[in-house]
Amino acid sequence: MIWGVGIDLCDADRIEKSLAKPSFLNHVFAPAEQALFSALGEKRRAETAAANFAAKEAFLKAVGTGLGGFALCDLAVLRRESGAPYFALTGPAAAWAAEQGVTVHLSLTHERGLANAIVILEKP
Repeated sequence: MIWGVGIDLCDADRIEKSLAKPSFLNHVFAPAEQALFSALGEKRRAETAAANFAAKEAFLKAVGTGLGGFALCDLAVLRRESGAPYFALTGPAAAWAAEQGVTVHLSLTHERGLANAIVILEKP
């Protein structure tokens, strides 16, 4: 059963400017995400970071908490070997997901400087 849905759109140029600020980078992105970004070229770095940021906002919309719900760095968005994105939740976000018994589905896309994410929360 679908328990929650969230969607978000993010401008890669806006995120690219913010990535230059270490305080933003450390507040929003987990170390594993930062390592992912570092391995990419500059254009792909901004698009990937924007997609990850959109995923975090989409997750919070699906949960229904808004931006204050969980620390953004506890909502790490990583990639499987195949390239498929997934959430690696930690801290209170991981505890909440386990307590709720939800499965988190994530889809990302980006083109021409815009990144989009959709999150579906599923309960058995």
